[in-house]
Amino acid sequence: MNQRNLLLCGFILLKLVLQYLLIDSGYDLHRDEYLHLDQAHHLAWGYISVPPVTSWFSYLIYLLGNTGFWVKFFPALFGALTILLVWKSIEKLGGNLYACSLAATALTFSALARLNLLFQPNSFDILAWTFIFYTLLRHIQTGKVSWLYWMGVGFGFGFLNKYTVLFLAFGVLLGLMLTPERKIFKNPHLYAGLGLGFLIALPNIIWQVVNDYPVIWHMKMLSKYQLVNVSRVDFLAEQVLFFLGSIFILIAAFLSFFSYSPFKKYRFLFFTLISTLVTFAIFRAKAYYAISLYPIFFAFGSIYLAHLLELGWKRYLKPFTYLTPIVFFLLILPLVFPIKPPKKLKEIYASNADLDLTRWEDGEVHDIPQDFADMLGWKELAEKVDLAYSKSPETDHTLIICDNYGQAGAINFYTKIKGLRAVTMNADYVNWISLDQPIKHVILVREASDQVSEREISLFEKSAHIGSISDSNAREFGTNIHLLVGAKSDINSILASEIEEKKAELKMVK
Repeated sequence: MNQRNLLLCGFILLKLVLQYLLIDSGYDLHRDEYLHLDQAHHLAWGYISVPPVTSWFSYLIYLLGNTGFWVKFFPALFGALTILLVWKSIEKLGGNLYACSLAATALTFSALARLNLLFQPNSFDILAWTFIFYTLLRHIQTGKVSWLYWMGVGFGFGFLNKYTVLFLAFGVLLGLMLTPERKIFKNPHLYAGLGLGFLIALPNIIWQVVNDYPVIWHMKMLSKYQLVNVSRVDFLAEQVLFFLGSIFILIAAFLSFFSYSPFKKYRFLFFTLISTLVTFAIFRAKAYYAISLYPIFFAFGSIYLAHLLELGWKRYLKPFTYLTPIVFFLLILPLVFPIKPPKKLKEIYASNADLDLTRWEDGEVHDIPQDFADMLGWKELAEKVDLAYSKSPETDHTLIICDNYGQAGAINFYTKIKGLRAVTMNADYVNWISLDQPIKHVILVREASDQVSEREISLFEKSAHIGSISDSNAREFGTNIHLLVGAKSDINSILASEIEEKKAELKMVK
């Protein structure tokens, strides 16, 4: 193994290990991760909130033992593969070892590490976008039409992972049209490649049609409750923060497209970036949606810097180009990663309140970031639900109904009782509720603001409050667990009616 490949393996190993070190052991998995993990038990070509790719990896995690180690492994792996693609891009562009290692350092110690913490579609999204850029780069370099088909594969699986890849498609379209590389539109293999991508995406498109386009409902809810609080100015301003310690590499990349002859034919990438950012801003996208755009630019920026720092006194600046992203990363580490217990983090955020890092999607400022609060209280919830389940006189006829998908998924992940499954009328779970067995007893898991009603209690012979989540740092703080025993009415019929109402609301009635 030569020096270059040995160093590449070192960076990949570093990336994988680093991701496990960035989370304090006191945190559970994230709310969204539980939903994705439960999808492994309900494989389909689509879901209300996401396309199917994440569920495939969830199933693989399930086969590997369904442990936290594997949940964290796959986003870390996708991050490592992104670095690999950028490294290979640099090699194909003629970059030296300095350029390769500089880009790898910058990407390892950047905001990508934050996204690669969680098992969500984001990490694969970044990998897919980088792969698409890589295929376009290789096609322009070699003229081989095979790369256009690989591009189609990238778009196809990118679509099956996250629909935001359509924003990239629009950005690439404009980027190519604004440069001499528009000649690609005369190549019939471009359309054949896109056709291949369409065929890959087709099962999910059919699923959307058959199920009355649940993605539209999801986008409406996202816009109504989350994106409404997103400022377009903040969206653009936050782009700088993702790679603050290595922003000089991105600036070098942008300049290279206009001042470095070998890179002028790749100028379409710059216009793709601008077009996609503007489109995201118009639709009030969350800032991190655009992070998938940037990794490929580190290939160009690193090579251009290697060219600028090649001779004379400027070559002595090279060590500082390595150190700068690492130093910035270490400085922001306690502010953007859950590397310390919540109590300590609260102190850190309190002393840095002016940075506004603890504002949640509801627009309000809290003690710790929402993502971190969404990683607390879940094991406690599962333990108390297990206790409630053990008190039920007939577990085979007991149903656990939760208020949200985080609660249901966390209970299913952490439960110690074989066969115990929690459900909810929230998100995809509404399609997974089985009413095959008569329901005689119910365990209700309710958010603190949603108390069990007198009507619900009146449907059963007995009721008991089992407990609540006591971690005040958890977003689920105060969530209650109630056991209702001895149904006096036909609970199956009541639930069947509620399920149909919810499906109608979600536009999921076929």
